[in-house]
Amino acid sequence: MSDRRVRVLQAIVQDYVQTREPVGSKALAERHALGVSPATIRNDMAALEDAGLITQPHTSAGRIPTDLGYRAFVDQISRLKPLSAAERRAIETLLSDAVDLEEVLERAVRLLASLTRQVAVVQYPSLHRTVIRHLEIVPLSVRLLLLVIITDSGRVEQRTIGCPIEIDDDALHKFKTAINAALAGKRLPELDEPLAALHAVVPEYLAPLLAAISNELVAILQDESVDRVAMAGTANLARTPSDFSHSIGPVLEALEEQVVLLKLFSEMSEDDPVTVRIGAETHHDQLAETSLVTSMYTAPAESFAALGIVGPTRMDYPAAMTIVRAVARCISRILNGDDNT
Repeated sequence: MSDRRVRVLQAIVQDYVQTREPVGSKALAERHALGVSPATIRNDMAALEDAGLITQPHTSAGRIPTDLGYRAFVDQISRLKPLSAAERRAIETLLSDAVDLEEVLERAVRLLASLTRQVAVVQYPSLHRTVIRHLEIVPLSVRLLLLVIITDSGRVEQRTIGCPIEIDDDALHKFKTAINAALAGKRLPELDEPLAALHAVVPEYLAPLLAAISNELVAILQDESVDRVAMAGTANLARTPSDFSHSIGPVLEALEEQVVLLKLFSEMSEDDPVTVRIGAETHHDQLAETSLVTSMYTAPAESFAALGIVGPTRMDYPAAMTIVRAVARCISRILNGDDNT
């Protein structure tokens, strides 16, 4: 495309995203300093339509971008626009005082949904890839214990387990010391051997307690066979029902499945600061009228996970890309304690 036609396409996308109305040549000439007459703009629009970048939804109506047009628009974004002062303050204020991974990600997903007014999704780092940093056992009653697993990614898993024996504080302390010495630094899928070694050395009366903890660790590993995601803002889809030709039902179904989103996340490259999939590029029929804007964040132990937003293809892409990337960078900085992330 010529530089002028690129500007015409950009103007059509910007106006349509803002107004939700098909855009005509006269409106473009009035709203944008394109430096040419409406007749010349009409010629450029005809060329863009022939190229499949815009389309006319109704006879005598203006033009709207196609998925290919949105793709061309996104590909022309050479740099992300800076955050506004309000957006930067919102991100830093909400995330900076979160105390653990769970709270950071829960706040992040709500923040993404609020700032972009789209559906926000954040993937948790997988327990399969993280290492046990510490295991705490807290008595809740004579026969009830709280098992707390802290990983090197900052993730905390808590499980309540029945205590099959009565154990005093001194014996429990020694037991916790022994189990942490055996399991700290190990990944969850690697626990079979150290647990077997523990069974061989702990006093016989503690064997039922060790068995209960071992069973719970196995159950946690099975629960985490599929990565977890946090989601917020699904109600935002209902704000613009006209963006979906039939209904938002198929989109909601795809979001509820989560497997679709996790597959799309898994296809991301760690080298791309922001990835945008538009319409059919998601390769999923239920998401054919949506776009997915995603970015990677890093957790400790060289663990990567993704976050992003899902919304209609009529989306403010520059703003969405900026916000998604900024939140990802902020999460990485907080989790890694690195101000330069």
